[in-house]
Amino acid sequence: MQQLEFSPFCFRFKNSENKVAIFDEIRKKFILLTPEEWVRQHVVHHFIYEKKFPKSLINVEKQIQVNGQTKRYDVVVYHPDGRLRVLVECKAPEVAISQATFDQIARYNTALRADFLMVTNGLNHYFCQMDFENEKYHFLPELPAHQS
Repeated sequence: MQQLEFSPFCFRFKNSENKVAIFDEIRKKFILLTPEEWVRQHVVHHFIYEKKFPKSLINVEKQIQVNGQTKRYDVVVYHPDGRLRVLVECKAPEVAISQATFDQIARYNTALRADFLMVTNGLNHYFCQMDFENEKYHFLPELPAHQS
């Protein structure tokens, strides 16, 4: 798999029927290794090992309802009280981050109302803090770490 713009992490892999799978520490199972999954797993490890979020506050690939349609988010990180702290949209490294990507995560966030957004293709990362009162987001150089 392609080298990404994250710190190096130690991953578990297995081969099954000529396909490679990567272990997801949140879902506690092996997942087929696709380019997008490679990015998603780096994001999960980034939150656990660099931002120091407990695994119990992280959720991966769950369905949500957005404007009556079923969608699936990539990663969310919760506050300890259950409110959404971070919503993450992952793309494969070959997929350029575009306005359509930001529109997608903004639509998801109308339903979820996370405080922060992260959009990444593993090579380029964008971080935003939401300003719901003024219906805007402010770009940040980095997301804040977990406060224990």
